[in-house]
Amino acid sequence: MDTLGHHLLVELFECNKSTLNDVDKVKEILIKAAERSSANILKTAFHKFNPHGVSGVVVIAESHLSIHTWPEHGYAAADIFTCGNTLKPNLAVEYMISHFEAKYHKVVEVTRGILNKCCKLKHKQDNGTQVDAD
Repeated sequence: MDTLGHHLLVELFECNKSTLNDVDKVKEILIKAAERSSANILKTAFHKFNPHGVSGVVVIAESHLSIHTWPEHGYAAADIFTCGNTLKPNLAVEYMISHFEAKYHKVVEVTRGILNKCCKLKHKQDNGTQVDAD
């Protein structure tokens, strides 16, 4: 089955609270995570909230890495969305787990843009039967 991309939803628990609240460290970790995955970085944007928390995105030629932190809870939510098959997003995840010092983590992978050249897309009706999409 052909797809346009893979989207990793990453949850990091019991992280280093100081790191999660430091916009420069968060930015550095996400940039290095992108580099580890062999991504081509185009732009970055990061913001520090008052009194705590950081949000940021690393725009890559292959899509993006983003993060939102809640230092007061030791928690971070990150997305790694990659197009094509050349990147290694799992290396980015490993880097983030290590450098945010997460004691626990959860990763969910969502396949995006499923393409099936031989069949039409099917949608379920309310009664559960499938119909051809227009």
